[in-house]
Amino acid sequence: MKAVVLVAGYASRLYPLTLNTPKALLTLNNVSLLDYLVEKVEQVDAIDELILVSNHKFFGSFVDWKNSYRGKLKVTVIDDGTTTNETRLGAIGDFDFAIKKLNIDDEVMLLVSDNYFTFSLKDFYNFYLEKKSDCILVTEFEDLEYLGKNFACVKLDKNRQITNMVEKPGGIPDTNIGAYASYIYTKESVRMIKEYIESGNNKDAPGNFPSWLYTRKPVFAYSFEGECYDIGTFEVYNKLNEKLSKKDN
Repeated sequence: MKAVVLVAGYASRLYPLTLNTPKALLTLNNVSLLDYLVEKVEQVDAIDELILVSNHKFFGSFVDWKNSYRGKLKVTVIDDGTTTNETRLGAIGDFDFAIKKLNIDDEVMLLVSDNYFTFSLKDFYNFYLEKKSDCILVTEFEDLEYLGKNFACVKLDKNRQITNMVEKPGGIPDTNIGAYASYIYTKESVRMIKEYIESGNNKDAPGNFPSWLYTRKPVFAYSFEGECYDIGTFEVYNKLNEKLSKKDN
């Protein structure tokens, strides 16, 4: 299994903090978001390679990170060639770029670098082994307006198979279940990215692909136990940084 981490965004909502530093290398309590994530990835024994998909602007920063990495994983950093937020390929576009660039024909754990979480990716992977099919990561939300604006909204049957999934529908959704940007795809589904792209579907938000995929094959949802923060604003970043600093002290 490959772990593909999407780090090619420009995080414009965090300017000027991310003008010259990629969001993945911002620190919380002096540890980068990427290092927090990779520590979790290393716990999944099936993963034999970590693939970072960068933009051209920050490619050198991630090569430097790779050169300083002392963990057990093989690390590959690739450059999608973009230099601005306006020319970005989008999350699914970058996933497709990685598949083509590296000829990936394997199971993939697809992750983003701007979520800080406390649960185990190993537990997520074990759920995938149990279901023997594609899996997404979900939790329940109390603020439905916030859910509809910021997350893919999901409905499930009693076996936790997705019966409906819509990426950021807006308004008040008729479900309280939302998906975070963490996915495990079978080899078959990785191959289906080509069909998804060639059909003219949205290449931006990563939740668009499983929203399309569940209508073609079974996709299941794992509910995590713990905390997960989507670090998209200064408010969330600063509050979390303060929280972790106090916890450490």
